[in-house]
Amino acid sequence: MPPSALFTRRSLLAAGGAIVATGIPGRNDFAGAQGFEPTPSMRGGANNYLPGAPIVDRIGGGGFWMSGTVRHAGDGAPLAGQRIQIWAHTTEGHERDPHSHGATRTNQIGEFRLEMPQIVPAFGQAHGHLAYDDDQFETVFLRPVMASSKDKYLSAHFVLQPV
Repeated sequence: MPPSALFTRRSLLAAGGAIVATGIPGRNDFAGAQGFEPTPSMRGGANNYLPGAPIVDRIGGGGFWMSGTVRHAGDGAPLAGQRIQIWAHTTEGHERDPHSHGATRTNQIGEFRLEMPQIVPAFGQAHGHLAYDDDQFETVFLRPVMASSKDKYLSAHFVLQPV
């Protein structure tokens, strides 16, 4: 599992433990503040987006991990069951190819993970594309850039604003 996914899980568990320990009730008090701003869509994030990509267990042959978290704007509560679409230029296809797209859902603590082929540079940058595109929250497109094209994982985090 990528170190960033472990850090995220630990952070969420620590925040949840703090709430239980202090007896603060209610979702509006998650993390003790109302400071989670909605994630803005990134420029270029929607490039080659294909609406309705299917939920999959893995894209292609795998070997690379895309992961992240999904939280509610304002209170930062983890959002379970949210659909996240992922696509990229990989060793097995271009980001415009339907077989390079897939979607997954967040688990009970708002985390997602999807294995896919190794991301390779397109237009000089190794990057992935992710989208939240259901109708419960505002649509968000992300385009995170990898630190190195040799990395084996990439993380992206969503804070969603209700529609």
